[in-house]
Amino acid sequence: MTEVQSVATAATNATIESSRLYERDGAYIPRIAAVHDLCGYGKCSLGVAIPVLSAAGCDVCPVPTGLFSSHTAFPGWYMHDTTAILDDYVSAWTGIGVDIDAIYSGFLGAPEQVNLIRRLYDLFPNALRVVDPVMADHGKVYPTYTPELCDAMAQLAHGADVLTPNLTEAAIILGEPIGENWCGTDISDEEAARMIHALQERGAKNVVLKGIQRNGESIIRNFVGTENGCIEEVSNEYVPYMLHGTGDVYCSCLLAAIMAGKTLAEAVAFAGDFTHDSMLVSAKQPDFKNRGVSFEPLLGKVTALL
Repeated sequence: MTEVQSVATAATNATIESSRLYERDGAYIPRIAAVHDLCGYGKCSLGVAIPVLSAAGCDVCPVPTGLFSSHTAFPGWYMHDTTAILDDYVSAWTGIGVDIDAIYSGFLGAPEQVNLIRRLYDLFPNALRVVDPVMADHGKVYPTYTPELCDAMAQLAHGADVLTPNLTEAAIILGEPIGENWCGTDISDEEAARMIHALQERGAKNVVLKGIQRNGESIIRNFVGTENGCIEEVSNEYVPYMLHGTGDVYCSCLLAAIMAGKTLAEAVAFAGDFTHDSMLVSAKQPDFKNRGVSFEPLLGKVTALL
């Protein structure tokens, strides 16, 4: 169950009003360019984005940034970097009348792929820009991410209409340390607001700062900073185990709700509830901590957004 409350900030003490970032037009089916890797086993990235957004009545147009045999927590995973094909891949779209309503990027395989996303921005200037800066968590950078790729991801984040970092990713984007003195996920409302406003000052319009858990609490807090400077807190019950792919489920559900015409705060609440419930379903599956988050039985909840 989600709890939503307002958080006073230096910017305003007014009533919080989250804007709608997309207005659904009748029977029109919006098209989303999903710029993510494709993972064969472990249920993440495009393997999550395509079914979740399709369930929300969206036409998902995948742009694969890499091919993985499995997620990287498994030993001996294989990755094929698709950077060399992506320019021709997108060029082929330009001659067939492709139109895109949102550009949703996540895991990237190389710094050069940021230029590909910027090209998509140029081709589709009215598309909503949703950046999930997938590169780190709990103070550790993912094994395929070089300093150059982290820097490129930080630059991409500055142009987002919606930016969805966890605390580690937010610190990297802001150029703040994540080493031995990393604070973990226990930060105050004031520190969360500081980070959100700092990200907005660098160009991100709306920021969802994910995964704050304070010592002794049994809830996960997510802070929603909207373009008008207001901040709202959305919290969910903490589930005491980690699953791969939950971040992809969360952000895909967030975008699904946005494209269904929900406000940003409503979308964050929906994403939190869906991810929480998917984790409960997952725990009933064999080898659930390795195989990824099991969201499939709950896709009807995404369709119900319409």
